[in-house]
Amino acid sequence: MVSSVTARRSRSLQRNRNTVKFGSSTNKLGPVSNVLLLGLILSLLGLIYLTQITKTTAFGYRVNDLESRKSELVKERQSLEVEVERLRALERVRSSEVASQLVPANQATFIQ
Repeated sequence: MVSSVTARRSRSLQRNRNTVKFGSSTNKLGPVSNVLLLGLILSLLGLIYLTQITKTTAFGYRVNDLESRKSELVKERQSLEVEVERLRALERVRSSEVASQLVPANQATFIQ
């Protein structure tokens, strides 16, 4: 038995051989640490998601404001076009042949 121990030692202490045996790491995470780490990762992903949704919502509000402003401006433009055509029609009536042949009215009197 003594000879087998010395034979084993002589084999392990030979030249150009590693005498240290590296085993598996003893620093492993437990189940609680794994759950905490998973919770941290999920919360970070949730925060990233919320920031993206918030940005999208902010852009949506901006787009809605611009669309309502556009519709107001279109309505205003249409009313101005109607006013321009009305004024052009009055000018055409004043400068027409029929209008030049009209006699100006005397002072109007009303019956009471």
